[in-house]
Formats: sequence, structure tokens, C-alpha cells
Amino acid sequence: MGNGPEVVTCGEAMLLMLAEPGVPLDRAVHFRRSVAGAESNVAAGLARLGHRTRWIGRVGADPAGEAVLRELRADGVDVSYADVDQDAPTGLLLRDSHPRRAIDVQYYRAGSAASHLAPEHIRPEALEGARLLHVSGITPMLSPTAAEATTRLVELAREAGAAVSFDPNVRRKLGGAAQWAQTVGPLLREADLVLAGEDELELLTAMTADKAAAELLHGGRARTIVIKRADRSATAVTDGAQWTRQPFDVPLADPVGAGDAFAAGYLSGRLRGLPEPRALAEAACVAALVVQAPADTDGLPTAAARDRALAAFTGGGDSVHR
Repeated sequence: MGNGPEVVTCGEAMLLMLAEPGVPLDRAVHFRRSVAGAESNVAAGLARLGHRTRWIGRVGADPAGEAVLRELRADGVDVSYADVDQDAPTGLLLRDSHPRRAIDVQYYRAGSAASHLAPEHIRPEALEGARLLHVSGITPMLSPTAAEATTRLVELAREAGAAVSFDPNVRRKLGGAAQWAQTVGPLLREADLVLAGEDELELLTAMTADKAAAELLHGGRARTIVIKRADRSATAVTDGAQWTRQPFDVPLADPVGAGDAFAAGYLSGRLRGLPEPRALAEAACVAALVVQAPADTDGLPTAAARDRALAAFTGGGDSVHR
């Protein structure tokens, strides 16, 4: 086994200040510090599952940036190609946490170090030996230079022989539907694997999710499209077949981070060569574990914990690890 990464992710990692559970953001007085970011969440998830993972991004030369890098290192993520911006701050995210009502999320990212990501910050050697590059639509929406950096990343992944997985991760606070379609839509056709909500596919392509998946399979590079449905089921579609996985029924503590957890679980299965039904089951399992815990990454399991939980969910194992 080589020393380089199996997976490279690139994007925005922010300091998360999470309000005490159940208390609205405007009334909260106690906050817990954590780290959040679509690509860093996936990197942490894959690292905990036993994959060699590298995160590329920019943080500020501030305590928040130090905390972000320290937390990623603690999860086993390689941050040796992350940059520290001496002038711009690390982004900040404040949110509350409720199991059954709307969650208030406030971003403080304008002018952040992550928004200053540019093509010159992407070093080709960062992708050497990688099997997979994972990116989301958030990064190109941060700024024009971040969009150029994302394009450069995809080019370098092709040169390195790495597959590209892409999750739109649409965040309406970053721009309107037309801007998302113009900036992020083209990336759907550059990815070998797409993981997207049905509403995201419809926004980015102006087609129904299933028609968009068929078009991408026939007109783009994609070999697999995973559609995350409104009922929380997921369908993996290839050129010749499709498989659907229902979610596991678990008590909900905090739904934020479920999509990134699903991506980490599914990508782990694909990296290990698992058949689609098993990869989808593992993805649903990892997502189910994450939504039972606060913050974006608290519930991310190790491979052994994933396997125990999946056995319990499917009726084949003891729900108590003794």
C-alpha cells in the first residue's frame, strides 16, 4: 500500500459554533466549538472508515484556522497541502440544533481565506497517486477564483488518473438558481460519479431528476448517478441498471451533515469495490449514525462501528456492543 492518499477533497472548512440542543440561535448562550464543511466532512468520514484522505483548502492564520487543521489531523486527514492565509480569516458558521423543526444556519464567510482559493494554490503533486477526487458545488460558488481552482482540480485529477466524484451541495445563501446552474451545472458533466438530491438535479439541469440522470449517463462522463430522494431514499443509476435503498429508521437528533455522511459511506464502498446495494446500505448506515448525534461529524463511525451498526439495522447483530 502506498503512502499517498486514496482520496483528495478540496473545499471550505469553517469553525462551527453549535448552540446547545433545542435552543433557538437567537436565545442560545452556550455554544460548542466544532468544524464543518462539505468536503472536510467527507474527508473526516472517509479517514475514520480507514481510507487515506487528504484535504486541500485555505484557512486563516488565526485560532479558528488552527482548530480546523488540528481537528482534521486528529481524524487522520492529511492537511499537508492546506494553505494558511496570513491576511484573510477562517470562515465561521453559527447554527442551532433541533430534531424536528427548522434549523437556523448563519454563515460568516465573505472575504474568508477559503473564498481566496485560486488555481495557483492547487499543486499538481497533491493529487499524485490518488484514486478519487471529491468536490462539491459550494467551492466554485465561493468566488470566481475558487471556481477556476475547481476546474483546475478536475484537470489535474484527469492527468493523475483519478476519478472525480461530485456533490452539488446547493446552498441558496451562496447564490440564486440561475447562478448555481451557470457556475455549478457544467461540473455535472465532468464527474465520473454524481451524488445529488433530486431537487438539486432539477435546479441545475431544468429536467426531472431521473431524466437528468439519464442525460448525464449518456452525454457526460458519469458512469453512476446517485439520486437522493425527498423521502430520504437513494437510487443509484448506471447505464444498465438501478438500485434503491430506503433509509434506516433511527431517532433524529440533528439532520445536518447527513448528506456528507452518506457520501463518505458510499464512496468508501466504491473504493473497496463493493456492489451497489452494499455501498448504498453502508451509505445509509453512516448517515443514520450521524443524524443521531449533534454537529456534523460526531456520529461518523469507524469501519468496525459501521459494520456493527449495519448488522444491527438489518437484524443480523446485537444492538449493544458488549
